[in-house]
Amino acid sequence: MTASIVSWQHRFIETNRIRLHYVTQGDGDLIVLLHGFPEFWYSWRHQIPALARHFKVVVPDLRGYNDSDKPTSGYDLDTLSADIRGLIQGLGYSKAHIVGHDWGGAIAWHLAQRFPQQVDRLAVLNAPHPQRFAQEMLGNLDQLRRCWYFLAFQVPALPEWLIQQNLRSFVQNVLQGLAIRKGAFSAKDAEIFQAALAKPGVLTAALSYYRQLLSPQALMKWVGRSPQPVTMPTMILWGEDDAILSQRLIHRIQELIDAPFQCTIIPECGHWIQQEVPQTVNRELLRFFRSTPDLIPFRTSA
Repeated sequence: MTASIVSWQHRFIETNRIRLHYVTQGDGDLIVLLHGFPEFWYSWRHQIPALARHFKVVVPDLRGYNDSDKPTSGYDLDTLSADIRGLIQGLGYSKAHIVGHDWGGAIAWHLAQRFPQQVDRLAVLNAPHPQRFAQEMLGNLDQLRRCWYFLAFQVPALPEWLIQQNLRSFVQNVLQGLAIRKGAFSAKDAEIFQAALAKPGVLTAALSYYRQLLSPQALMKWVGRSPQPVTMPTMILWGEDDAILSQRLIHRIQELIDAPFQCTIIPECGHWIQQEVPQTVNRELLRFFRSTPDLIPFRTSA
C-alpha cells in the first residue's frame, strides 16, 4: 500500500460555491468514488490503485467531511449532487462513471436521476435508493429498528457532543463492530478515521445529512411518489450480512432502472463492502466499467 500512496495526489477544487478536497490517481475516463458515514476518501484506499490502472480516479471528501469545506447548509441531496456535478465539470469532463457507498450511494442515485447527462455508468454499494429508503423507514419496523440512529440524530447538538466524548469507541464500534470480516480494519485504520472525524465541524456536518434526509420537506417530496428510473447501465453490489440495511431495500430494484442492470449479493460480508472484500469489489468494478453496455447481464446473482 505504501507504494500506491506515493502516487496518490491530494488536490482541491471549487464546486457549487464550496471547496472540496480530493485524492486522484491515473489517467483516462473519469471515475468518481463517493464515500459514506463516518468515513472520508480513505475508505476507497483499496480501490484507487486498482482502478487507476485504467481510469482517472477521483475520490472527494464529501461536503462537510475531513478537509472539504463545512458550510452550515447544503446537506440535502439536491445540493450534494450538484457538488459532484460541479466536480466533474471542474475537472474538464462532461460525464463520469460514478461509484457510491452508503451516503455516497444515496448521492450517486440522486445524481443519476437529476443529472443523467453527467453519469456514464452507475455502481452502488450497500446503498438503497433514498426515496425507497425513506418509504421503508416509515413503513417497515425491521428497517426502522436497524436504523434507529437516524431518528436519534434528529436531536440538535446532543448526538455530536456524545460522539465527540466517546470518539475512539464510536469509530471502533461502527467500523469494526458492524464488519463481518473484522480484519478489514486495522488499529491504524481506526486511528485515521477517528482523526478525520475529530476535525472541527465534521460531526455536525455529517449528522446534517441525516437531518436533511428525514426533514418534513424531504419526506413530503418523496412519500407516495414513484421514483424516476435511472437510465444508464447500473450495477449494485450488496454485502449479504449488512446489519444496517435490509436486503428488502433492493427487492424489485430493477423497477428503478431503465437500462442494463446487475445486482450481486456478496456472501459473508457486512456493510463496509469495499473494505471487507476489496479484491471482489475491485474485480466487479473493473468488469463492469470495462465491458460494453450491451453485454452487462440483467440478473441477480449470489
